[in-house]
Amino acid sequence: MTILIKNANEVITLKDHVQGPRTKEQMRDIAIVENGSVLIEDNRIVAVGAFEQLVVDFPDFIKNAELVDAAGKVVMPGLVDCHTHLVHGGTREQEFNMRLNGSTYMEIMNAGGGIHATTKRTRETSFEQLYKKTMQHLDVFLKHGVTTVEAKSGYGLDWETEKKQLEVAKKLQETHSVDVVSTFMGAHAVPRDYKGHEDDFVELVIQEMLPKVAELELAEFNDVFCEKGVFTPEQSRRILEAGKARGLTPKIHADEIEPYKGAELAAEVGAISAEHLLVASDEGIQQMAEAGTIAVLLPGTAFFLRAPFARGRLMIDEGVPVAISTDFNPGSSPTMSLPFIMNLACMHMGMTLEEVLTATTINAAYAINRGAQIGSLEADKQADVILLDVANYKQLQYFYGMNHTNTVIKNGRIVVQNGILLEQEH
Repeated sequence: MTILIKNANEVITLKDHVQGPRTKEQMRDIAIVENGSVLIEDNRIVAVGAFEQLVVDFPDFIKNAELVDAAGKVVMPGLVDCHTHLVHGGTREQEFNMRLNGSTYMEIMNAGGGIHATTKRTRETSFEQLYKKTMQHLDVFLKHGVTTVEAKSGYGLDWETEKKQLEVAKKLQETHSVDVVSTFMGAHAVPRDYKGHEDDFVELVIQEMLPKVAELELAEFNDVFCEKGVFTPEQSRRILEAGKARGLTPKIHADEIEPYKGAELAAEVGAISAEHLLVASDEGIQQMAEAGTIAVLLPGTAFFLRAPFARGRLMIDEGVPVAISTDFNPGSSPTMSLPFIMNLACMHMGMTLEEVLTATTINAAYAINRGAQIGSLEADKQADVILLDVANYKQLQYFYGMNHTNTVIKNGRIVVQNGILLEQEH
């Protein structure tokens, strides 16, 4: 199938000149083609440029193409949400009310709420129920212009439930239009029955869970929650190094609630990304910049928990490649609106309009090792393209708290049109 997206006000190509995640002023180079068109053949991009030039260069393609009129619209790569806890049972709105009445995140967790509450619900929820619920979540992501999602496990804390979460994500990767990239996070919390015996649980993750994840090819990445009261830097290092030995690329939840040298650990173990980083130290930020570790910042979590926002402006200025994500989860960021997260990054982390576009496309793609395939509009890349009902890219953040997505083309196929989700092959 051939598609020609014709005469957009702006095509934001984010052409990947640097062949890697962008840093500093590179994050502002979004490579706009005015009055541009995009030619797609099957699931790949053929060319981006002026319509008149595409007619000259690709007459046979143009002759048979389905035309998509983008006049008055902005066209850009599909959004990449590179940090979610997509597969989970239940909701936790009661904890939201508790926080509004003064309880802290760790107080709620220590009282049996937080991750433990979701773990209980996820263990009780069947595969079929989780699959159906998560399918609905992916539909919402897609309608907001998100074409690739990372999905972490971590609400099992036992092998059977962790496996169930990962298998749900794997099936959705096969059946849903959105690409789902899996991360194993067996070390998301210490189970209640291992309190006082945390090292025993670390050994369970290392000796029993990680080998099975690798053998069954259920995940590409291995994540750990390095935080006081959860896993120490030394325990986190052991888990991440064990994952590396099994072929799983390390990620790390770092410095979310208290400074704990998580950013430094990420740089030390060669993690592809460190995530959260609300209270990362100056030293940790500098070490991440030197190591090329991507900072995946989650302003929705800070917003929902009413916590200090990560120092996104400083990280960019210091040379850290920055991505941003929803952190969609039932406790600390129950949103599937990456466009709103982009608003928050501008308003509360000092990021520019151009930087948030980079952070949710090409840099987010590199944070899940997909930068060579997605995240920019250029020849031979996967045809993940969105059309937005705004006259120029500056309006995306100016009109905040709104979903501007009109059309989504995923793998060369129109899956959302005029804001309406077309029938999926579930």
